[in-house]
This record gives sequence, C-alpha cells and structure tokens, in this order.
Amino acid sequence: MNLTLRHKLYQLLEMKDEDSRASFLLNSFIMILILVNVIAIILESVKSYQLAFGQWFTYLEIVSIAIFSVEYLARVWVSVDNPVHGTGWRGRLHYMLSPMALIDLVAILPAYLSMFVNIDTRILRVFRLLRVFKLSRHFAVLGVLGTVLRNESKVLLSAIFVMVILVVLSASGIYVVERNTQPEVFGSIPSAMWWATVTLTTVGYGDVVPVTVTGRLLGVIITVLGVGMAALPAGIIASGFTSELARRRESYELTAKTILMDGQIDSGDRKILAKKRDELGLAATDARQLLKKAELESTNIPQSEVAVCPHCGKPIG
Repeated sequence: MNLTLRHKLYQLLEMKDEDSRASFLLNSFIMILILVNVIAIILESVKSYQLAFGQWFTYLEIVSIAIFSVEYLARVWVSVDNPVHGTGWRGRLHYMLSPMALIDLVAILPAYLSMFVNIDTRILRVFRLLRVFKLSRHFAVLGVLGTVLRNESKVLLSAIFVMVILVVLSASGIYVVERNTQPEVFGSIPSAMWWATVTLTTVGYGDVVPVTVTGRLLGVIITVLGVGMAALPAGIIASGFTSELARRRESYELTAKTILMDGQIDSGDRKILAKKRDELGLAATDARQLLKKAELESTNIPQSEVAVCPHCGKPIG
C-alpha cells in the first residue's frame, strides 16, 4: 500500500501521466504559487505597499513556505521511484544533491534559518527571489538552456578568461597613459578596471573617460575589441542552443522511426511519443512535423534497405 501511494505521488509530482487532470492541476497550482511569490517579493520592496499590505505578505509567506516544504519532502520521499537516483537512503541523498532539489531547498531554507539567526530582510528577500528558478522544472526551455550552458561551459570559461585578460591589459594601459592627468580615477590599475570593464563590454556609462589623446586612442581600440568580445558568449550560447534543439529533434525523430518499424502507431505508441516530446521540450507543432517526416520516410524505404529472411526472401518485421 505504501509503495503504491508513493508511486502514485511520484507520477503526480513528475507529471508522468499527461492525461492525469490531478497532476496537471497540482503542477499548475505550484507554478501559479511561485509566480505569485515572485510578484509579492518585488512589491514588498516598495515601502508604501509593504506598509499597506505587510500582513498579507506575511500570510502568503507562511502559507508558501508550508506548501513548498511539503512539496520538497514529498519529492525526496518519492525520488527512489525514479531509477536515475537509485533506491534507499542513497537514492534520496542522490536526489537531494541534484540541482533541482537544491533549488527547492534554497527556496525554503532561509525562512527557517531566520527563525534562529538574525538575517537582514533585504538579504532574505534576495534568497526568496530564487524561487523563480523552481519554474525550470515546469518549463522545458529552461532545461534546454541549462543543458547548453553545461555543454558549452569550457568554451564559455575560455571566453571569460580572455575577457579578464583584456580587462587587466586595458586597465594597465590606461593607467600608464592617464595616471598623471587623472590620478583620482586612473591612479592605480584596480581603480582603472572599472573603466576597462564598461568599455570592453561596450556599456560606456560615461562617468569616467580618458582626456589625453593617447588615452582616447587606446579607448577606441579597446571599444573595437570589446564589440567582438562582448558578443562572443552570446554567440556561443546561441550556437549551442541551436545544436541542442537539433539534437533533440533528431532524438524524437529516431524514436518515431523506431516505433514505425513495428507498423501503425497505436494509442500506447502515441503516449510514448508524447512523453518523449515532453522530456525533450519540443513544441507540439515540431513533434507533428517530425512524426510526419518519419512516416513519409518509413513508406519510402528502398528495397535494398529492407531486412529480408535469407531463406525465404520475405521481409523481416
């Protein structure tokens, strides 16, 4: 009975059954609660709203912490039903150390810590805002972005490393040519790093500018370099995003082709495809196009590619 209840709760929380209305309503409620929390935290920072609705903000926080705590404990309990995490206490520990579980924990932990430790409300508010990351469980596109960042992490770190080197070199250069003219701004390399950073990132606040001819020429060179360097991480992420989406489409198409090898698609096969689409975060229109493409290709397989029995010559499957 205990195992049955746990497995049912696992299916509800993880939306394993797309036809389950209860699962849809539960996860929709959690998403709405997260969004309401984020809006409330933002409004609470406005003094007039805080004075007028402070009591309601407190009630919302108490209710939210209670619900998020129950959700966290429930997810830890049912995590062993997911074969990825394993069984027993080791499986639960493996889940608790996963990124999504840590996000869930960070969403509630500051509230409990504030009961025992005096925490600045501004710091507490920032930690409460991290609840927005709980939405990544419900929006597959955020999962795609996380995968891209993991896959491209080495390239991104290399780009950041080059950027840091350029900041140091730029700060050193402007320090050499401007330190005597503007000692209060460029009197040291660390103080010059602010100007170097905003110039390389092409932000250019204009609060600090070189005044010598050499300094301005150096500023032009640094700005030109910054145009390319600032766009580099965005280009890496965009390229990785495109590649990851292409890989996911190929994975879905391969699944569809594998199913079509057995003949017509039945209701069970459609559930498998729907689950695969949800896991990969594909749009319904993309999935339909890929399925149609797989169906067309399956009906136009050249005779040489069809597996045949070596004895009777009839097609296998």
